[in-house]
Amino acid sequence: MPIPRKIAWLCLLLAGPASAQSLSLDQALSAAFAQNPELAAVGREIGIAEGERRQAGLMPNPELSWEVEDTRRNTSTTTVTLSQALELGGKRGARIEVAEAGQAVASLELERQRNGLRADVIQAFHAALRAQTALELAQQSQALTERGLRVVEGRVKAGQSSPVEATRAQVQLAQAQAAERRARSERSVAWQALARLTGSAETGFDHLDDASLSPGPAPRADVLLAKVEQTADWRLAAAQIARGEASVGSEKAKRIPDLTVSLGSQYSREDRERVNVVGLSMPLPLFDRNQGNVLAATRRADQARDLRNAVELRLRSDTRSALDQWATAMGEVQAYDRTILPSAQQAVDTATRGFEMGKFAFLDVLDAQRTLIEARGLYLDALASATDARAQVERIYGELSGAL
Repeated sequence: MPIPRKIAWLCLLLAGPASAQSLSLDQALSAAFAQNPELAAVGREIGIAEGERRQAGLMPNPELSWEVEDTRRNTSTTTVTLSQALELGGKRGARIEVAEAGQAVASLELERQRNGLRADVIQAFHAALRAQTALELAQQSQALTERGLRVVEGRVKAGQSSPVEATRAQVQLAQAQAAERRARSERSVAWQALARLTGSAETGFDHLDDASLSPGPAPRADVLLAKVEQTADWRLAAAQIARGEASVGSEKAKRIPDLTVSLGSQYSREDRERVNVVGLSMPLPLFDRNQGNVLAATRRADQARDLRNAVELRLRSDTRSALDQWATAMGEVQAYDRTILPSAQQAVDTATRGFEMGKFAFLDVLDAQRTLIEARGLYLDALASATDARAQVERIYGELSGAL
């Protein structure tokens, strides 16, 4: 029987470096949803809430009692009684309502956690992808400085350049080599962080596969803000209100005392006579009418309403801030893509060719190389800002494929 593709890939991911392969964002998300232990722990709340709902619907157990009066053998009286408490005031229904509200809260909390994990994986994946790209750029910069060093050494040997320029080129190469080692270390750290989110202690991949570093254009603010009440955070806050109101009803139901019905049989050895015993008992609510718990539950419900308003305010504010950051960063990314990076690369090529022909000094080549390296770093920073903003939006709204 063939193994499903997703399961086979997860096995390869967890197998470790021996089966290293490329990793895409979709694969990382699938692995995280299947293997992340924190998400699994939150998912256990569903079963916990189910157990509480089952318990809430159960009736009180009957009580069997045995009593002896006068322990002398010939004159003792024995009474056997079976008692059953009857819940009045709708206590059982109120408990069930509270438990069902708890089930809704657990389900929404799991959805919220999934959105958060999705955002974390997207953020970590793009951070690892940028680290991978940064290493590739550092290797390109190193190759660029090695080329410059060869050109300088050739000109020095030909007596066309000062040995000082060769020293500068060697310093530039040493700096590029250090930058390459640092980029390699940062890539390892970023890959390890991504692997942890997918539920693995080791990186079971050797390359990240993605079409683009860019998170794409930001969606319109009015489109997202119209969906605030559909987010998991808002619905979770509303479910907390429902649970609070159900708790108020449950506490109010407890003000009505329960009725206990007793049926039994009493046998007297002295009279050799058996009689039936019937009893009713009920607490008298003279002092404790559960008024304190009713007040506390009412205040908790009011608190849940305030928290829902706070959640809505936070969601709207965070949405606007993230979209502004996203749009601004994408403007920078486009500027680097269209103008800055091509111009910086052209400046390096022109300065290098000019130096080879003796038209420019080596300082011009160094300045052009530094400008290109700095521009590449700022380009990755802009991409990081845009990706972080998208992750924040997806943390709130979940997958954005329908909103973009």
